[in-house]
Amino acid sequence: MKTKKLSTQPYKGTRDFYPEDMRLRNWIFNTMRTTAQSFGYEEYDGPMLELFEMYAAKSGEELVNEQLYHFQDRGGRHVAIRPEMTPTVSRMVAARINTIPRPIRWFSIPNLWRYERPQKGRLREHWQFNVDVFGVDSVLADLEIIEIAIQIMLDLGGDFTDFRIHISNRKLLNDFMTRALELDESGKQAVCKTIDKKDKLQNDEFRRMLSQTGLTRDKIDSLIDFTRLDRAGLARHEMIATSGAVELESLFGKLKESELDRFCTLDLSIVRGLDYYTGTVFEMYDLHPDNRRALFGGGRYDNLVALFSNQPLSGVGFGMGDVTIQDFMITHQLIPVLPPPVEVFVALFDETCLGEVRDCARRIRRAGFRVIAQIEPVKLTKQYKFAHQKNIPVVVLQGPDERAGNTISLKQMISGEQKTVPESELNAAIRAWLRRM
Repeated sequence: MKTKKLSTQPYKGTRDFYPEDMRLRNWIFNTMRTTAQSFGYEEYDGPMLELFEMYAAKSGEELVNEQLYHFQDRGGRHVAIRPEMTPTVSRMVAARINTIPRPIRWFSIPNLWRYERPQKGRLREHWQFNVDVFGVDSVLADLEIIEIAIQIMLDLGGDFTDFRIHISNRKLLNDFMTRALELDESGKQAVCKTIDKKDKLQNDEFRRMLSQTGLTRDKIDSLIDFTRLDRAGLARHEMIATSGAVELESLFGKLKESELDRFCTLDLSIVRGLDYYTGTVFEMYDLHPDNRRALFGGGRYDNLVALFSNQPLSGVGFGMGDVTIQDFMITHQLIPVLPPPVEVFVALFDETCLGEVRDCARRIRRAGFRVIAQIEPVKLTKQYKFAHQKNIPVVVLQGPDERAGNTISLKQMISGEQKTVPESELNAAIRAWLRRM
């Protein structure tokens, strides 16, 4: 009876990370990690499973009702696989709110899940770089978070012509919807969710969906006109005296002082889809014509920690997904040439040299190199072919002649250069060759 072979394909919307994929992903996240640490941020992590009620409280209907993976565990608890990290970090901060020095500057690189339609830049499983600061009520925290986001893009190889941050303020939009559109809280939520989808809709469909929230044609026109205001237009608008507009003007003033304003633009149509945002919101956009889309976003959430603690604590942060960032790097031809994962291959002359090969490999590893030692005897031509296929730059060989003279032969695989050195000079010779690559 034949056994049916299992599929080699992963679950839809997920990815297999082969070693070369892991090397690129690790390089990207290590670059981000280094940037965050340069600003004094510390790394944390949290559990993959959280209680369902945590997301139901503030994350938003679309995420909870359509995208959340959730189930009853064997103890009858309703749990969810984390779709985002902000509720988790808010819970963690609340648990030690009286013992952690403020401001709290943390970052994380979690694995996240959302049941979405897989498409370019969006998968069901992804890794996300999250940066958050807690305990600063002024826009100075917003400024620092935006500066970190910009610096990460620069450290990944981007420049001013590659991306732009679109900034708005939920407080300002909420005040406009109250005063000009006369909406209640449920109406505001419905309008915000529609605005958040605008980039995926044709103009007629967008207006139709806004009308379904109860807005008249005149109010739809007023809303669209408002979301298209630039800074000069906002300065002349009746909403300029509101607290949200004042925060925006203050933030842009500080961005200019920091010479970051050239990376930023006012865009009052930015709302972010999650319900917990309370002030500044922003999204990073790719400017390349082949990839004009939002790469990631974030903003201020001043009420989330209070869900877990009697003490309110403001927060600002962003989440940067690995899928969209890698698409950005591919589009702009920023994928780096990474160093080889293994630097030295110790070849085996014959089975009588097995012990010497292992000893030689240990000595080279102790000097700080990454080394593969040949395990079993095969033809030397096969061993050199293996080293070439693995892109290992240096091959080391000690046959009977070299052993008799206490020397070792080296071959540089890229240039084909060969030389023989005393055993005592092996590590220095390897280091010198690798420096020249």
